[in-house]
Amino acid sequence: MQLFFALLSGLLISAGIAVSKMIDPQKVLNFLDVTGNWDPSLALVMAAALLIYTLGYRLVLKSDAPLLNKQYFLPSKHHLDRSLLAGAAIFGVGWGLAGYCPGPAIAALPAASSGTAGFVIMMVLGWFIAGKLPIKN
Repeated sequence: MQLFFALLSGLLISAGIAVSKMIDPQKVLNFLDVTGNWDPSLALVMAAALLIYTLGYRLVLKSDAPLLNKQYFLPSKHHLDRSLLAGAAIFGVGWGLAGYCPGPAIAALPAASSGTAGFVIMMVLGWFIAGKLPIKN
């Protein structure tokens, strides 16, 4: 049952990413280009996602446990550290250069673009390499 709902959740977020056009790297790059050909429409997408997440998070945590598990698995760290800041910076630079972040890139795979496929292959390779690095927190 957990796998079914995980798949359903993934399909739902993928549909939302596709409808909002976040799978189009040019739209994302135009959103990030605030001094040039700025496209503010993704700000509305992000604001709506943040509102839904915030309300959902508050509502869900009022229960003792999730529907399909015995407990919640919440972050144990509550402070900013070097690894988090470095990762956020690398993510931001990569997003700004490529116009993709992981979710939209994976959602865009069915379009069969060679650029998207190359991005996802390199992203997976980066995950593999990062998992092998001796990073201290």
